Amino acid sequence: MPNPLLIAAVAAILPQGAALTTAIAERDAAMFSLFFDTCDPAALSAMIAPDFEMYHDRDGVVATSGAAFVALYAKSCAARKAPDAWRSRRALVTASLNVHPVPGLGAIEDGEHVFYERRGDGPERMAGSARFTQLWRLSPGGWQLARVFSYGHKAAAPAPAG
Repeated sequence: MPNPLLIAAVAAILPQGAALTTAIAERDAAMFSLFFDTCDPAALSAMIAPDFEMYHDRDGVVATSGAAFVALYAKSCAARKAPDAWRSRRALVTASLNVHPVPGLGAIEDGEHVFYERRGDGPERMAGSARFTQLWRLSPGGWQLARVFSYGHKAAAPAPAG
C-alpha cells in the first residue's frame, strides 16, 4: 500500500510542465552517459530503483532488480576494458521526447534513440535505433529509474556503396 506521506512529499516537489520535461531529460542524459561512457557501478546503483525492472524486445527480461542490473553493468564494464572491445553510444532523438507526470510518483518518459558503435578506437558508425518508455520515480532523495521498456529495435540502413 502506498505511503500517503511519501505521496504528499512527492506531490510537493514534482516539477510541472516544461520543468518536468527538463528534469527528466537531464536525468535521462546523465543515466545514459554514465551507462555508456563511464564505468561506475556505485553511481549507477544510486540512479536505479531497488525494484528496477527492464524489458527488451530482443533480450527479454533483462533485470528484475536494481542489484541485478548493476551487476550486469559491472560485468560489461570489465569487458569494455579490452583494447579491441566494442563500445557503444546512445543519442536521444530530442524531438521524440515526451514526458508525462504521474501524480504522487514521478514521470513516464518515452521517445526514440539512436545507437552508435565502434570497435576499439576505430570509426564510429550508426548501429540502429529503438523506442523506449521509462518510469522515473521521484522521492525526497531524488529521481530513480524504476522501469524500462526498450522495443522497436531496427538495424541502421547499410551505408551506400562508394
